[in-house]
Amino acid sequence: MVELLSPAGNFSSLSAALNNGADSVYIGLNKWSMRANTKNFTLDEIKEAIKLAHDYSASIYLTSNTILKDKDILKLESIIPILANMELDALIISDLGIISSAKDNNLDIHLSIQENISNSSSLKILKELGVKRAVLSRELNLEDIKCICEKSPIETEIFIHGAMCMAVSGRCFLSSQFYGKSANCGECLQPCRFKWSLNLEDNFNLRNNDLNRNNNNNNNLNNNGNNSNNNCNANNNNNNNNNNNNNNNNNNNNNNFNEYKIKNKIILSESEDSTYSSHFFSPNDLAMIEHIPELMETGVCAFKIEGRARSPDYVATVTEVYREAIDLYSSDSKNYKFNPIWVNKLKKVFNRGFDTGFYFEKPYKQSQQNQSKFIKKDIGKVENYFNNIHVGEFKLWDELQIGDEILIQGKTTGSINHVIKSMEINHKSVNFAEKGENVAIAIDKKIRKNDNLYKLIKRE
Repeated sequence: MVELLSPAGNFSSLSAALNNGADSVYIGLNKWSMRANTKNFTLDEIKEAIKLAHDYSASIYLTSNTILKDKDILKLESIIPILANMELDALIISDLGIISSAKDNNLDIHLSIQENISNSSSLKILKELGVKRAVLSRELNLEDIKCICEKSPIETEIFIHGAMCMAVSGRCFLSSQFYGKSANCGECLQPCRFKWSLNLEDNFNLRNNDLNRNNNNNNNLNNNGNNSNNNCNANNNNNNNNNNNNNNNNNNNNNNFNEYKIKNKIILSESEDSTYSSHFFSPNDLAMIEHIPELMETGVCAFKIEGRARSPDYVATVTEVYREAIDLYSSDSKNYKFNPIWVNKLKKVFNRGFDTGFYFEKPYKQSQQNQSKFIKKDIGKVENYFNNIHVGEFKLWDELQIGDEILIQGKTTGSINHVIKSMEINHKSVNFAEKGENVAIAIDKKIRKNDNLYKLIKRE
């Protein structure tokens, strides 16, 4: 059966993944992964994480998929024997320079999506080098993937859910250009997620739904985000000068069209200030939950969920949904039926809207910010849990009432959703609890002291 691989940026997310059926979990080592802005794991924590995963009969893969210089290679090579002794299940790499050291220490090697593997010939070479698995490029469609898998001498893996990048396999320079933080070294600050405006110089024609540039026209993209103070000063000054000079020209150009289309997909619309703006650098999240049969038929060995920088409830929900869908298809593929409830669950946690990536066509949908149906409000913590009667005691710093949906998260607990059906204060049933009170709530799943308590509030 296909392997379900979930992300974890901390222990709460790791427990959330394992408690909801992940076959394997990928984590990052401090300073060595493409999610440098998340907490990641220390060497001691990695040892603990491996033991925890193995207790669940699951695997731990460690990512080291950033650009490495000679000094970085030497440091990582000194750590690899330690990781091997911890019984790490695989090392995810993007630099071929690590392969020899990993092989010498009998560590399985998985090649990262950063390598943009797009054909079976590359997989054959990787086999000769000793690579066990490769993550295939995001830019492939399902037919491409199926053909590659039929010829592949090694295991293959694809992403099925999570954030998508505007650049090919994440090779982007926006963050580096604006902030001096390299996306290729795991420090991406995601300026692509801002709203941008398009200003056009000189004359242009709109023909056949395409923008034809005349007289060597240039397009200037101007960031409308509120983080301009963080931009490199030189770039800011240049952009500001260009913007001031071009305002008069833009007024004439903007009158020539109301919407700019590519292949009948609207990507720009006119704003109230007569500029054309959108989140055109920011693609929707990948979500393939409605296409499990098509994914299974490709012959891919592992389905990967993106999201090491996302919260434990995201990891728990997405893992649970895909686990259920995969198991249902595997048990009876002929009678498999998509369950719309799965999409509703996925919409409750962080998302930027959903798309199918390159699997069926080129992605065109643009995301706003978080489009989840609920927001999380921090309202308290767990004071105690009584195993014999399955009741948790909570200290509140915000109000709570019968019918509220709560979220409990902790290092070992992971992430648990619960709808309150009964509450007690001082052994008396209540319908409402105020800020500052301790309240008892019946919860079947075990929770732990100091776990965080959140209330889910529906977005308006």
